[in-house]
Amino acid sequence: MRRVATNPDDNVRLSIVIPAYNEEPRLPGTVRHAIAYLEGARRSYELVLVDDGSIDGTLDYMRRLQSERPRVRVIQLRPNRGKGKAVCEGVRAARGELILYSDADLSTPIEELPRLEQAIEDGADVAFGSRAAPGAREVNQPFYRRVMGKGFNVLVRLLLLPEFRDTQCGFKLFRATVARESFAATRTEGFAFDVEVLWRAKRAGFRVVEVPVRWLNSDTSRVSPVVHSTQMLRDLLRLRLFG
Repeated sequence: MRRVATNPDDNVRLSIVIPAYNEEPRLPGTVRHAIAYLEGARRSYELVLVDDGSIDGTLDYMRRLQSERPRVRVIQLRPNRGKGKAVCEGVRAARGELILYSDADLSTPIEELPRLEQAIEDGADVAFGSRAAPGAREVNQPFYRRVMGKGFNVLVRLLLLPEFRDTQCGFKLFRATVARESFAATRTEGFAFDVEVLWRAKRAGFRVVEVPVRWLNSDTSRVSPVVHSTQMLRDLLRLRLFG
């Protein structure tokens, strides 16, 4: 792993961690939108972009952006390790008082951030976006992915987290100390890391709140219905049996 550059401003309120694997086509649009929103709102922020062993131009784009914008930091992983590992490394490097991790496609729009921040202000240690909580809006989700997601969440509720309706929405906000403690204990490097980090936060006694958000389907999802579903089931069983 190689870390590239730093943010000269140590007084950061919000760190946004975005993991990316071969995201050259859509990452620039995501970053432009996020920066426009954050700077328009006059936020104290940094973007921590984690390249997870991409073989396209993703890392080159990140490096160019970093040279232009002091609020952007880049972490390079080699070889590809998985989304969970990429987010974990981003959290380790983040300097903000609050740490958000978001998917590279911004399926949950950055404009939903105030919902999570309000939950933190109201006393939560972790506030995570949900497509299934009352009041959520899910747009253009294919039927097979909806079924796959609901089936996985049934297993999550049966095995580990009975109170939550949707653990897999990639939009989660943590108090920084809570994020570091929870991710330091997390061992899942694949897509089921969301479940483990929430489960570990709950086990440590932190207050974890599910927040309804708007979610827009991305046609270029990296999740394979067969391969990744099998891996995620294996990871759930490992957590249930061995912790």
